[in-house]
Amino acid sequence: MKNELESRLILSVFEKIRRHGEKQDEQHFLEGVFAATDFDGYNLYLSDANVQLQWGFHNQYHYTYVQDEHKEQFEKKLRYIGDNYQ
Repeated sequence: MKNELESRLILSVFEKIRRHGEKQDEQHFLEGVFAATDFDGYNLYLSDANVQLQWGFHNQYHYTYVQDEHKEQFEKKLRYIGDNYQ
């Protein structure tokens, strides 16, 4: 799969969710997106009700979703967080 999102955006959004989001157990929640990491912090996870994005080794990521429109809506949320939070 070709990487369509920049790793910089993924990492930035992850950090903004952790900084500004509400902590819920071991993850943070902001603007409909959850941010979590595995036990060693090696893989990052961003998700909503319909999409999960796993980011890890060599700046590669993998989406899990059913419908293309869900992925598009999810990416809009990520860009919104990236553009509207410091």
